[in-house]
Order: sequence, then structure tokens, then C-alpha cells
Amino acid sequence: MKNEPTVRVQKLRRDTLKARLILFSTLAILLLLVSVFCEQLCPYDPYAQDLSIAKMAPSAEHLFGTDRYGRDMFSRVIAGAKTSIFSTLLLVAIITVIGTIVGVFAAWIGGWTDTILMRISDLFLAFPGLVFALAVAGVLGGGLHNAIIALAAISWPKFARIARSQTLAQKEMPYFRAAKLAGGSSLKIIVKHVLPNIMGPILVTSMLDIGTMMMELAGLSFLGLGAKPPAAEWGSMISDTRGLLQTAPWLTFAPGLAIFVSVMIFNLLGDTVRDYLDPKMRKGARA
Repeated sequence: MKNEPTVRVQKLRRDTLKARLILFSTLAILLLLVSVFCEQLCPYDPYAQDLSIAKMAPSAEHLFGTDRYGRDMFSRVIAGAKTSIFSTLLLVAIITVIGTIVGVFAAWIGGWTDTILMRISDLFLAFPGLVFALAVAGVLGGGLHNAIIALAAISWPKFARIARSQTLAQKEMPYFRAAKLAGGSSLKIIVKHVLPNIMGPILVTSMLDIGTMMMELAGLSFLGLGAKPPAAEWGSMISDTRGLLQTAPWLTFAPGLAIFVSVMIFNLLGDTVRDYLDPKMRKGARA
């Protein structure tokens, strides 16, 4: 039995994790709310041009200044949240679902099917992710939808391998053998027993991947293979204003700061969820 000081320390760590989880969850929800209600939150039309105030420095009237066309940068950053964040969440959802299906199917069927699917995933993992995505997006012709497809095409193997390893582990559990002996169909066993027991690591990986996918989507847009101007998207906005970095640095700083803050929030939330769901931490809290 653990001594009292150790139990107190573990309880303190657990309480700290809960506080962090609440904090970062609240910040993530605020980002999502800004994305949903961006049209109501924008003080100006993010696409309205006024050349008479082009490249205006930050002021009380225009918090992030105006771009070369006189568009309010603060409004464009808020509007860009909808495109950048929702595109990222859609991408993460796609690769999570596809990777999980492939991994569970490979582990369940086994044999040559498992071998072939895993060798295909090895092939995708052998290439640098962003370089491979650039090639795919270039072939597809650019655009935000094609950028999502390109990143989805090269990002699913990670989830496939996690789902496969977790499914193989579940197949060795006593409850799995009992379900098989009870005559349950493959689909019923997978949906009712396997998926609920493997979704923890998969969901944590998904949350940790949000920041990475956001950066890669912004990178494709920056290189002209993602969102196209005049669409308000953070990576595209940085690309559009990089030529003014020395004369009007605030134009590049504003969307860059938005990416930095969003990626930090989602990464910290993912790290906190991973620590919170750690079995060792749970065991210590129950001691």
C-alpha cells in the first residue's frame, strides 16, 4: 500500500491535469465558436476593398492594419479561422476513419490481406509527408479540397498501424474469445467490443495530429497548392503578404500569430488528454 505523501502527490497531479484539461478544452471551444460565428464577429467585410487605406498600420480602428487592397486584416484573420480550422478538423476526421477501418480490417482478416495493406502503409510512410503531399496536390491541380485529399492520402497509415496493433491486442483478450464462442458476427464483435476498446489511443492521436495537419494545410496554401486568393485562409494570407514583410510586417504577423495560437492550443489539449487517459495516472488516482 502506498504511503500517504505519495498518494497526495498523485492526487495533486490528477487535479492539475483536470484543471489543464478544462482550460485547454475551453480555449479550443472558443476557437470553434469564433470559427462558427466569424461572420458576426468580423467588424468589417473581410473581402471589401478600399485602396485609400491600403497597408495601413495597426490602429484602434483596424487592430491588425489593412492589406495591400485595404481589407481589414483583423476581419480576414477571423474569417480565415472558419476555413483553416474546419478544413483541418475535416482532414483529421477523414484520416482517422480511413486509417481505423484499414487497420481493423487488416488485423481481423490477417494473412495476405494484412501483409499487403501494411506494405502499402509502409510505402506511404517511406516518403517525407509534406513532400509527398506536394506531389499529390500538384497532380490534382491545387485548391483547398485537393489539398485535403492530398494530405489524407498520405496521412492515414499512422492510424492504420495504431488500429491494427490495438485490434491484435484485443483479439488475445478473454472477452473476445467469449464473444466468438457466443456466436457473435464479425461486424457485431468489431462494433460492440473491439472499437470501444481501441478508440482511446486513436482519438488521442487524432487530437495530437490537429496541429500538425493545420500546419501542413497552411504550408500547401502558402506554396499555392491549397486555398486560393481572395479566400481568407491563414496560409494563403501569409503567402499573399510575404512580399511586404519588410515594409508592412504586421500583414504577415497577423495570420502567422493565428496559426501559432491555434496549433499551440490543440497541441496542449492533445497532450493533456493523453496524460489524463494514461492508465498509470488513473491507477494512481484510485490508490
